[in-house]
Amino acid sequence: MKQTRLNAALAAVLASAGMSVAAADFKVGVQLSLTGPLALAGNEMYHGVQTAADVFARRYPQHKIQLVVVDDESTPAKAVAAVEKLAEQKVTAMVGGVISNITGPASEAANKAGIPFVTSGGTSDDMVGRGLKSFFRISNTPGYARGMSGLLGSLGVKSASIVYSSRDATSDLAAKLKAKLAAAGIATVMHPFDPAVKDFKPIVNKIKLRDRSEAMVMIAYENDYVGILRAARVLKPPLKAVVGAWALATPKMAAAFPELTPNVFGATVLPTQIGNNPQAQEFEQAYRQRYKSSASYHAQTSYAISRLLFDALARTEQAGTLSKNGALAAELHRAGAEATLLGPVRFDERGDNPNYTAHMGQFRANGDIDIVWPAAYATAKPSYPALPW
Repeated sequence: MKQTRLNAALAAVLASAGMSVAAADFKVGVQLSLTGPLALAGNEMYHGVQTAADVFARRYPQHKIQLVVVDDESTPAKAVAAVEKLAEQKVTAMVGGVISNITGPASEAANKAGIPFVTSGGTSDDMVGRGLKSFFRISNTPGYARGMSGLLGSLGVKSASIVYSSRDATSDLAAKLKAKLAAAGIATVMHPFDPAVKDFKPIVNKIKLRDRSEAMVMIAYENDYVGILRAARVLKPPLKAVVGAWALATPKMAAAFPELTPNVFGATVLPTQIGNNPQAQEFEQAYRQRYKSSASYHAQTSYAISRLLFDALARTEQAGTLSKNGALAAELHRAGAEATLLGPVRFDERGDNPNYTAHMGQFRANGDIDIVWPAAYATAKPSYPALPW
C-alpha cells in the first residue's frame, strides 16, 4: 500500500541520517462480549479490532499491536471484571463495550485504573455525561437520530410508527428520533416493548389497524428485527417503508433472512460494493484476507475507532510521551478531524464525536446494500415506496 511505502521510505531516510527509528509493542486490552446473547455483535467487533491491528502492522512495520482479549460474557459485572483483569496485565489502552449497559460500567472501571477506553458501542447520552477524561466513542444517539430522520425526510414520509426496545440506549434513541421527526412535521406513534418479548404481532397489528403510518421504524437489536419483520410479513401493514437503526443493514442479515430484508433501510457504514474509497478498500482487503467474508456493520465501526486509537499510540510513542500519565488521552483529544469509514471524526472534551451522522443503507433483492443517505455518501437512489413482502 502507498502508506506502507511512505513509512518504509521515512524509516530509510532517518536511518541514513544516523537517526534510529524506535520500535514499540503496544499492549491493547479488548473487553467484548464473545459469548452470551451479545456474542454475534461482540465477535464481529473483535474482528474489526483485529483487522485494524493487521492494517496497522502494514502501515507501521516498526511497531506491533499486541491484543489481550477477555470475554465479558454479555454481562455488566463480568465486563468490570474483564477490565480489572486487563489493567492487571498492564495494557496501555482498551477497546470494548457492545451496548451502553455494558460499556458504562466497563469504561468507569478503566477510568478508575487510569487507562484510556474507546468504544464503538456506547451510544446513549449518559456515556459522555460522566466527566470521564479518558473515554472516547465514535458514534452516538444524536448521530443515529440525524441519519434516520434525514432519510425519512428525504423520502417525504409524513407519519411513522416507532417500535423500540425499552433498554436504555434504544429508548434514548427513540425519544430523540421522535423529537427530530416532530420538528420536521412528521407525526409519530411510539411502541415500546420489553427486551424479553418474542411475539411482535400485537404491536404490528396496532400499526396496521390503528396507526396506519407510512413508515415503521425499528430501534432494537438483531433478534428483535427478525421478529418484527416476520410479524410484518404475516400481517402486511400498509406501509411505504421499513427503517431500522444499528445492526440491521449487514451482509449477514441479508444472507440469513433473504425473505425479510429486501428494500428495508438501516444504519450502516459501507455499501456492499466498496467502490473507489481507498480506506474502505484497505479495510475490505484486510478483512477478507483474515476472515474470508464481507464485514458487518459492527466490524466496520470497531475498525474505525481502533484505527484511530492505534494511530494515536504511534504518534504518542514518536513524541516520547506515551509513558506519561494522560498523554494518550490528550493526543486523542488533540487530534483534528480524521478521515474514517464513518466520515470525519474528532473527539470533544467529553470524548464524544460531534461529527457523527449515521449512513443509511437499503437492502436490494440480491442481498447487496446501497448507501442511499446522506447524498454525499450515497451509492444509489432509494427505492420508495418499497417493502420486503
